[in-house]
Amino acid sequence: MIIQVVFYSMYGHTYKMAEAEAEGARQISGADVRLYQVEELVPDAILEHTGAQKARAAFAHVPYINIEQLAEADGIIFGTPTRYGMMCAQMRNFLDKAGGLWSKGALENKVAGVFTSSMTQHGGQESTILSFHATLLHLGMILAGVPYSEKRQSTFEEISGGSPYGASTVIGHNKPEVRPSENELSIARTQGRRISEITAQVLRGRTVKAASPMADMPA
Repeated sequence: MIIQVVFYSMYGHTYKMAEAEAEGARQISGADVRLYQVEELVPDAILEHTGAQKARAAFAHVPYINIEQLAEADGIIFGTPTRYGMMCAQMRNFLDKAGGLWSKGALENKVAGVFTSSMTQHGGQESTILSFHATLLHLGMILAGVPYSEKRQSTFEEISGGSPYGASTVIGHNKPEVRPSENELSIARTQGRRISEITAQVLRGRTVKAASPMADMPA
């Protein structure tokens, strides 16, 4: 069972969430979890000027993914920072190349989820995930979020990301270096584990159906 965690990160916050998602996904027996990043579009000179180039060194070892590799996965967890309440341009550019996969139905019935990050508490986290879902539904994927059985979503002790739609982190203006918080990372681990678990259940269901001598008989 292959679970891909595919993300874009500029300063490393979304990367930290991606690692937590992968950690959670690995908790399910048989999960082969693979971490990837999508191609950067911002010129190196601008990344250097903003300090992003230095920050990106922390995850420079993570391989870039090409669009055809998505077909290898049984479940995919996507991570993107919020850009004006929507996914970032780098992730949009990546997914816009999926026309060939869409035409073949290559991503249909794969389990998928989304996580995100934003600078402010009301920075468009939910709209980013929900609008991202539209693309995944067009590709025929099965969506999974984070139910309220994850009690950390109901914390009142701190400002924290996390919603039924997916894990998230509020970076904040004061001390962005301490984000994501442990509460947010825990929610991300829960989402990763849940998507891995649901993927395993879907695969088991297909195996049972294929093995049944009644599977191909008319109703």
